[in-house]
Amino acid sequence: MTAQLSGPTGGIDDRALRHELHRHPQTGFDVDATASLVSARLRAGGLDVQTDVGGGLVATLRRGTGNRAIALRAELDGLPIQEVSAHAYQSQTPGKFHGCGHDGHMTMLIVAALRLAEQDSFEGTVHFIFQPDEENGRGAQAMIKAGLFDRFAIDAIYGMHNMPGMPVGSFATSPGIFTAFEDTFEIGLSGRGGHSSAPDLTIDPLVPGAALVLALQTIVARSVSPREHCVVSITELVTDGARNVIPSTATLRGDARGYRDTVSQTIEQRMGEIVAGVAAAHGVQSSLRYQRDFRPLINTAAETDLAVAAAGTIAGATVQGRCERVGFSEDFAHFLTERPGCFVLMGNGTDGAHGASLHNPGYDFNDAALPFGIAYWLALVQAELGQ
Repeated sequence: MTAQLSGPTGGIDDRALRHELHRHPQTGFDVDATASLVSARLRAGGLDVQTDVGGGLVATLRRGTGNRAIALRAELDGLPIQEVSAHAYQSQTPGKFHGCGHDGHMTMLIVAALRLAEQDSFEGTVHFIFQPDEENGRGAQAMIKAGLFDRFAIDAIYGMHNMPGMPVGSFATSPGIFTAFEDTFEIGLSGRGGHSSAPDLTIDPLVPGAALVLALQTIVARSVSPREHCVVSITELVTDGARNVIPSTATLRGDARGYRDTVSQTIEQRMGEIVAGVAAAHGVQSSLRYQRDFRPLINTAAETDLAVAAAGTIAGATVQGRCERVGFSEDFAHFLTERPGCFVLMGNGTDGAHGASLHNPGYDFNDAALPFGIAYWLALVQAELGQ
């Protein structure tokens, strides 16, 4: 059986809906207007919508007497980035835009839900989850804490993300560890500031700060096996100094990534030792805040096989079911600690704004990918719950 690509459904043009969502991005947990738009479209299609689930919403569709229930997830939030584009539908909110394609993700899941509401092609229950604050890694946990898996019967859960650089119509995933953890850290250094003409009268925290930028790379080079994936990135170095003022404080921020908890633990331990040692050598006081924001995402084998098979039924699609792990992090990982499931990547194109990196000011979700994503959700429901 081959799943056909979809067009406008339930009176909603998928491209027009995506552009509407793109014009009005919201970020973090401040997504009330976005959630209201999504809720209105789904309720108009006959779905039961609950809006008090950890800042997100869950729409439910039941058919027949089947007792199996699955969940499909999309994200409500955008990014705090100024869009750089000439699109007629560009963001109308300064400093915010859908630079990760969540506008496309919402659109595909809304349209798939409306198509399913028009037919009786499955037996069981489908929950359509729209979560807040995926970008900061707090939305999934908020929904879980609000009782997502207690209030809604869910046997398996599925997620999808567009991927620039992959051709439109392509899908990729893999069982086991698939995306990386992300740990964030903040290092504080405190010395004694003063006039730049008399450095001998100061205790300059910028010098040990600069030393730490290099020293922390020894964690990757010497403390973690080369067979393991490990990245430590310093992304900010901020001081209270000025052109002719040696600072009193310096703050370094950044993140670390890998695939295994043992790597995360090694990074934290060695970072603490290196920060304390460098600070002592330069006579400054130090502090370290180390926080685990995103877990490694682990796909379960049976659900991955089912997702790969479902994608393989889509006309014109190509599917890679044993692709390499990816280095970014994904909040969907928290859902997979509660239930089995699978997260897949879907091609967004290779050229121009569609091939630009996620989180790039010039990125744009590819409207040509919408039919493939919609068809994937429909094929997945058929594979899980089809009569």
